[in-house]
Amino acid sequence: MTNNKKVLTWLEEMKALVKPANVVWIDGSDEQRDALRKEAVASGEMIELNQEKLPGCYYHRTAENDVARVEDRTFICTPTEEEAGPTNNWMDPAKCYDMLKKLFDGSMQGRTMYVIPFIMGSKGSPFSKVGIELTDSIYVVLNMLIMTRAGQCALDEIGENGDFTKCLHAKKDVDPENRYIVHFPQDNTIWSVNSAYGGNVLLGKKCLALRIASYLGWKEGWMAEHMLILGIENPQGEVRYITAAFPSACGKTNLAMLIPPATMKGYKVWTVGDDIAWLRVNPADGKLYAINPEFGFFGVAPGTSSKSNKNALISTQKNTIFTNVCVRDDGTVWWEGHDDPAPQHATDWLDKEWTPDKETKAAHPNSRFTAPAANCPCISSEWENPNGVPISAIIFGGRRAKTAPLVYQARDWNHGVFVGATMASETTAAAAGAVGVVRRDPMAMLPFCGYHMGEYFKHWIEMGKKIPHQPKIFHVNWFRRGDQGEFLWPGFGDNLRVLNWILERCDGKVDAVETPIGYLPKKEDLDLSGLDISDEVIDELLSVKKEYWVEDIAGQKEFFAKFGDKLPQEIKDEMAKLEKNFA
Repeated sequence: MTNNKKVLTWLEEMKALVKPANVVWIDGSDEQRDALRKEAVASGEMIELNQEKLPGCYYHRTAENDVARVEDRTFICTPTEEEAGPTNNWMDPAKCYDMLKKLFDGSMQGRTMYVIPFIMGSKGSPFSKVGIELTDSIYVVLNMLIMTRAGQCALDEIGENGDFTKCLHAKKDVDPENRYIVHFPQDNTIWSVNSAYGGNVLLGKKCLALRIASYLGWKEGWMAEHMLILGIENPQGEVRYITAAFPSACGKTNLAMLIPPATMKGYKVWTVGDDIAWLRVNPADGKLYAINPEFGFFGVAPGTSSKSNKNALISTQKNTIFTNVCVRDDGTVWWEGHDDPAPQHATDWLDKEWTPDKETKAAHPNSRFTAPAANCPCISSEWENPNGVPISAIIFGGRRAKTAPLVYQARDWNHGVFVGATMASETTAAAAGAVGVVRRDPMAMLPFCGYHMGEYFKHWIEMGKKIPHQPKIFHVNWFRRGDQGEFLWPGFGDNLRVLNWILERCDGKVDAVETPIGYLPKKEDLDLSGLDISDEVIDELLSVKKEYWVEDIAGQKEFFAKFGDKLPQEIKDEMAKLEKNFA
């Protein structure tokens, strides 16, 4: 399938290490995919679901000890610990390779090694990167065929001399004590062993598209970010694009597939991507452009319903792989928070009989669906544009009960970088006004930045200098609470009202109120038509209370202290301005 000597040499080295019984190249054809599905069903690795109700859909259970990403087993291996920085787990590369080679040695004996060439990004796009993943899991192969553009197309992309990210995965014994997900940025290499859960083994996703790509972007002058991309079409037919970064449990996928409220007639929302954005400056017009490097969605199933995310639910109705959800007796799937009531009898994610009176969950809380992006009813016509889409606004957000207002705009690019760098969410639900534990997650990249985060902040500052027409930067908080612990903002589709104000600010159509933290909306400029929400509640949503911000500034300073002299001066300057504004 290829004459690329780099590929062939590496493949021979890896074969000698893992010693597979045979090797199968993945060509991307429907015929091969169908044959692999049948093989996986025959071996018990996958279960065929009801093909009349869920055509092309299959089910997989992971081991009980292997159900989520494992941050404590995830490493960045750079020549020095300082290069990895204080927010990453580090290991010396030579020592790590030595340890891993012992684990990988003979790990595929008696098994088939699948060779998956894949593209992150569209074919022929200047944004795109090619990887090759070696794995002994058909489950991984079938997921990668959904999540990436895989097969001969990737080998054609790199040709006879092109480079690629070297990805090695072995299920081995699925032993949590010897589970490692390791990145070698300087070698453009990812090794994962003793896991079979998607987040640890679909190496094109967080591993390549964020950890390795963030390092490549730093070195090559572009950005890899944990961001959704969506287009907003107004009643005049004009489409503007935004990116947005949120920590987990802040409604990122829901926002990416938002359905406009009935009162905002003529508005449409188009999904470009729900999780990852790669951004480059277009020299032709001086704007920042973004692509979604992925080909599918790897979404959390529990809580996904017609109310929370109708478009995501529709996306899972065909050619989807479900992992660790519940299987009903008719061969369809269910999870907590589904539209349908709980089945009277089913098989849970542990392969045990389940009825509603059981105390255990039917689906694992982190159970997943892997669905083709093309299934999404609101997928953008531009989602595969090799040149990406022009970004008007960058949005950061978090889950804050009392501190952050509904929306505010940064004063300029550097202030926006500071706003992103101080992003935080409360890890416990706030009740009766009590505030949860604050977890800092700069740009929602804390677990995914492949190098020193101080250098990452500096890269953001430097990128700003390279963008003649910079996107405006904003912060949103859908989770502000009242004194009784109630959410003050309705969220979901009504978040479009805030996005619309953001775009009007980008166009200079509305004024704003200057505050110590940035620019806030005037009440009259927010479209609240059809909402049952009082002036007092809006005032509370847009309030900036000194006591909460003074407390938060202390937390920001404590977090920044760990970066030492790597913290850019521009961030320090913004910190000083914020302190002065609340003095």
